[in-house]
Amino acid sequence: MLITNTVVDDKSIEKYLRQDRLPHIWCPGCGIGPVMSCFLRAIDRAGLDADSICVVSGIGCSGRVAGYVKLDSFHTTHGRPIPFASGLKLANPKLNVTVFSGDGDLVAIGGNHLIHAARRNLDMTVICVNNFNYGMTGGQVGPTAPFDARTTTTPYGNFESPFNLPYLLAASGASYVARWTVLHLRQLEKAIAEALLKPGFSFIEAIGPCPVVYGRMNKEPEGLDSLRYYQEKSVIRNGADPKDAGIELNGPI
Repeated sequence: MLITNTVVDDKSIEKYLRQDRLPHIWCPGCGIGPVMSCFLRAIDRAGLDADSICVVSGIGCSGRVAGYVKLDSFHTTHGRPIPFASGLKLANPKLNVTVFSGDGDLVAIGGNHLIHAARRNLDMTVICVNNFNYGMTGGQVGPTAPFDARTTTTPYGNFESPFNLPYLLAASGASYVARWTVLHLRQLEKAIAEALLKPGFSFIEAIGPCPVVYGRMNKEPEGLDSLRYYQEKSVIRNGADPKDAGIELNGPI
């Protein structure tokens, strides 16, 4: 299949949404909704049949996506969406399986599954919405929180080095790795479409705001504050070495 360069009309995603579940629970300024919209538009951009797509999510704010999409979807246990997705793919290799979850679910409690699925190069797409904390359970420090970032469990600043997710997944064996922010919606949409069509394990990191907890504690109390940061600090570099993709507090992305 070929990816179309046509911009997909936002109204076209309505057919993929469970309208009876809306409005959603996400806070004003949250980045998860834009990422979900990019994923749904990417389905049409990639020319995929919705009946062949399965969406699997874990626990957390991003995990609620599985309940909002009108696709075959599974809201699974905390940290375990990749084992569920692996089972689906192995049972029916014709399925296009996408895992949609957050940094806490995928990289902390689910980190072991993440790196080994990449090592095996299982044919699935993983979309990780990274807001640098556990937003649903109180804003605790997460495995990707930048050094010195303040969270509810690190009020004086995080003193542990964070994971560089593109580097971690590339080193583990993923066949496709990309990172975009929710400011770069068209680029994110195209990257997800590419990942959906790429054989093997694909990983998309989508950096988005969590203004209510993480943003409030790091001088970004509104979603627009984070978007301004993304605009000023984002560096677009195709083919970059993933080891250079680490994120420092208020540093370049």
